[in-house]
Amino acid sequence: MNTGSDESGDASVAADGAKPDGAAQEQRGQGLGSKAPEFVKARRMLHLSWQVGVFVIGLAVVGAGIVMLPLPGPGWVVIFGGMAIWATEFVWAQLVLRWTKRKVTEAAQRALDPKVRRRNIILTSVGLVVIGALLGVYLWKFGLEMPWNIRDQ
Repeated sequence: MNTGSDESGDASVAADGAKPDGAAQEQRGQGLGSKAPEFVKARRMLHLSWQVGVFVIGLAVVGAGIVMLPLPGPGWVVIFGGMAIWATEFVWAQLVLRWTKRKVTEAAQRALDPKVRRRNIILTSVGLVVIGALLGVYLWKFGLEMPWNIRDQ
């Protein structure tokens, strides 16, 4: 199992003495791998227990987010929170979280494009007019009566 930690604690160095990309990222605080405290990483069984605990807690949070998707609640926010919990320990979750952040940033930049923004405002306005017209027709025909209380026409 890849724990994402370097068991020996040695930094890897390329043949020419330069540090690889992963080491440069670690200096900026964006390295991949376990964020567990050093005393936990030093003991194999404790680190494995730590990983199981992080996985179970992350799974519970992601499960709660999945339950919140059809029910009231911030489902996607909770799911991404569970992914962030997993990303503290597992490289695969860190990569998924990075990919998701990149895609969300790209979508936000596309949404702020003036042409796309104008199109979205026009589509929203047309949709609201259509909904208003349908609501007006319903109120004109049936009044304030709820649909499930309407008898024969």
